[in-house]
Amino acid sequence: MSRMFPTSTTVNETENHNASQQLHHPKDAGTLFVLKSKGSWMHCGYHLITSIVSPSLLSLPCTFTFLGWKGGIFCLVIGGLVSFYSFNLISLVLEHNAHLGNRQLLYRDMARDILGPRWGRFFVGPIQFAMCYNNEVLCAILGGQCMKTIYLLSNPNGTMKLYEFVVIFGCFMLILAQIPSFHSLRHINVVSLVMCLIYSLCATAASIYIGNSSNGPEKDYSVKGDTANRLFGISNAIAIIANTCGSGIIPEIQATLAPPIKGKMLKGLCVCYAVLAFSFFSVAISGYWAFGNQAEGLIFSNFIDNNKSLAPKWLIYMPNICTIAQLSANGVEYLQPTNVILEQIFGDAESPEFSPRNIIPRLISRSLAVVTATTIAAMFPFFGDINSLIGAFCYMPLDFILPMIFFNVTFKPSKRSPIFWLNVTIVIAFSILAAIAAVAAVRQIVLDAKTYQLFANV
Repeated sequence: MSRMFPTSTTVNETENHNASQQLHHPKDAGTLFVLKSKGSWMHCGYHLITSIVSPSLLSLPCTFTFLGWKGGIFCLVIGGLVSFYSFNLISLVLEHNAHLGNRQLLYRDMARDILGPRWGRFFVGPIQFAMCYNNEVLCAILGGQCMKTIYLLSNPNGTMKLYEFVVIFGCFMLILAQIPSFHSLRHINVVSLVMCLIYSLCATAASIYIGNSSNGPEKDYSVKGDTANRLFGISNAIAIIANTCGSGIIPEIQATLAPPIKGKMLKGLCVCYAVLAFSFFSVAISGYWAFGNQAEGLIFSNFIDNNKSLAPKWLIYMPNICTIAQLSANGVEYLQPTNVILEQIFGDAESPEFSPRNIIPRLISRSLAVVTATTIAAMFPFFGDINSLIGAFCYMPLDFILPMIFFNVTFKPSKRSPIFWLNVTIVIAFSILAAIAAVAAVRQIVLDAKTYQLFANV
C-alpha cells in the first residue's frame, strides 16, 4: 500500500463465483431494481464517459480566460490526474469491502460504513442528491440553449423563447427517465460516447476555422480585471474544472459491474480517460486559441455573431445536435441515484419489478422529478451561476476529498508512506480550494442577481 499510485491488482479478491455470491446486497427496491450488477468493464467505461466527458467540457475555453495559457493547461492536467487517482482509490476501497462480503452499491453506504451513519445520512447523501439534481437542471438549460441555437440559425427572425425549448427537452427527458435500471443505459451510453467524440471534433474544427478566418475576433490572451476580480475568477475557473473532471457517482457506476469486480473499474477508467484527454484538451486549447479572453461560457456561443454563423452551418448544426443527444444520456444517468431513493420510498422489493405495484409509483415519481427539474430550468435559466457553488460544495468533497479519506481509513497506510501524505495533501489542498471557490461563487451570484429574471430569454 506504500506505492504512490495503487492499482486494482493490489487488492486480493477471490475470483470464483461462490465468493461473489456472498457479496452483500441490501434488500430494498432501489438497489434491487435500479442498480443491477450485470455489466462488464466496457459497459462501466461507457457509463464513466457519459458522466465525466459531458458537454460541460464546452466551458473549458472560458476557464482559460481567467487562468491564461499556462494556468489553464496546468489546472486541467492536475484536475485530470487527481480525479483519475481519486476514482481509482474509490474503486480499491469498494473492491476491498466486496472481498470482505459487504459490497457497497451507493456512495452514502460507503460513508456510512467507513465514517459512520451520520456521514452517510446528513452529509454525503444530501450533497450527492444536490449535485445530481443540479445536473438535471443544467442539462435542461443547456439542451434548450442548443435547440435555440439550431432554431435561430434556421430562422433568424424566430420568436420562440428559451423556456419553450427547455420544455421540449424536458419532454424528451420525461420519456428516457422511465428506463428501468442503470445497466439498461449501456446501449444509450455507447451512442453518448460517439456523440461526445463528434461534438468535440466539430467544436475543435469550428474553432480552428474561425481562428484562421478574417471573420474571427482579434486574439487577446491577457487576463482582464483588477486583482480581486482575477482572484475570484481563478477560483470560479478551478471550481468549473473540478465540476468538469468530476463524477460524484463512481460507487453507483461500479455497482453495475457483475461480480467478481476485481480490476474492471480500472479498465473502464482507462477507456474513459483516453476519451477525456482527447476531448478536454482539443476543445479547451482550440477554443481559447481562437477566441482568447472573449471565449464564452459555452463555446458554441462564439460560433455565431449577430445571428450569423462564423463557420459553415453544418459545423454548427452537427455539434449542437450531438450535444443535445449526449445531454439526454447524461441527464438520465444522473437520475439514477435519485431513482434509487424514489424506489426505496415508493417501491416494493417483494413484488415483481414490472408489476403494477411498482410500475405506477415509478412512473409518477420519476415523471414528477423530471417535471420539477424542467420547471426550475425554464424559470431560472441563469441557474448556471450556481454551478460553481455546486462544484465547491458537492463535486470537490465527493471527488477530491472523501476518496482519499476513505482510502486512509480503510487501508490505514503507514504515516511514513508517500501515499498517506499524498492523500493528506490532496485533502487539505482541495478543502482550501473548495472554501475559496464557495466564497467566489456566492460573490458572483450576488453580482449577477440584479440581472435575474423569471423565464429570461438568455
